[in-house]
Amino acid sequence: MKFVVSSMELLGHLQAISRVISSKNTLPILDNFLFSLEDGVLDITASDLESTMVTQIRLENTDGSGVIAVPARLLTDTLKEFPEIPLTFEINTDSLVIVIQSENGKFTIPGQNGNEFPQMPVIKDDQKETVELDRDLLLAGIGKTLFATADDELRPVMNGIFMELSPDDITFVASDAHKLVRYKRTDASAENAASFILPKKPASLLRNILPREEGQVVLEFDDRNASFTLPGYRLVCRLVDGNYPSYNSVIPTDNPYRMVIDRLAFYNTLRRVSVFSNQASNLVKLSLTGNQLNISAQDIDFSISANERLSCQYEGEDMEIGFKSTFLVEILANLSSGDVVLEMSDPTRAGILVPAEQDNENEDTLMLLMPMMINA
Repeated sequence: MKFVVSSMELLGHLQAISRVISSKNTLPILDNFLFSLEDGVLDITASDLESTMVTQIRLENTDGSGVIAVPARLLTDTLKEFPEIPLTFEINTDSLVIVIQSENGKFTIPGQNGNEFPQMPVIKDDQKETVELDRDLLLAGIGKTLFATADDELRPVMNGIFMELSPDDITFVASDAHKLVRYKRTDASAENAASFILPKKPASLLRNILPREEGQVVLEFDDRNASFTLPGYRLVCRLVDGNYPSYNSVIPTDNPYRMVIDRLAFYNTLRRVSVFSNQASNLVKLSLTGNQLNISAQDIDFSISANERLSCQYEGEDMEIGFKSTFLVEILANLSSGDVVLEMSDPTRAGILVPAEQDNENEDTLMLLMPMMINA
């Protein structure tokens, strides 16, 4: 088989799907891209068995059809060194030799039998749920929650994003038992109530390719796999098996103490002060008095300390509460509003951070952070 393709266009597609390929593959064939040419359309597949991603390039100049596995790293490293030029691929499907020709050169790569490449998982028709989602909605849901997922070998259900679909809304939830994020959208819904846990790696892959794409995303899933179909890409992944914990039960509902503060000022102050916190605990102390917030940290071992004052609007009694600075900074980085609201009930219960004003009237963002003990 033979085809002509733009070097930069091919590289762009390969780089998008190459993130799927694992550095420690159990099957040597998975170190390759699968090229499949038929009717002027080149399908390129990458897989690590858990996740499989396919991209499609429509070509003007093709001859024949067939499949072949092409070494992924060798091909991408070669394409990176080319300017924007047309490349001619000539593939002998009997000898599995791939010849790439440019205007001035010729490059020969050994391929592998494409039929050895694992088959893509199939979503079972009798269990299939189908939902059409707006690209920006899915990107926002993953972007707001991915940072809060856990790395817990003992509780794999915490290592992904819980997607809960209902006839009223769609909710994305992630938690690592210290922090929790719930992002809800009322401008999207599903016919039937359903839920699944999307693993961290495919969620990260989606976050990278969604900005490249326009239009709607077709989501299909059954009890084992989920498929995300975009105009130029398709991702099929195995879902996390298990039941997600009841996240609503850990969100405190009665929070009488309420602080409104400029998010960026709060974020920058925390980053400065946290440099002086104990490296093991990263503890920062927030002291609220009147309309003033005092942020302090110290590391007794190195005799260093820092504190900084900020103006805020505060309703409630004077209060001191401790948080892990790295988590609080992460949460503030993932809230997009000008001002944030911190709602609390007492120093031993979780604090809730929400945007003072939502970017979109159809979205509801809530981030929760467990406090730390302040050593007297």
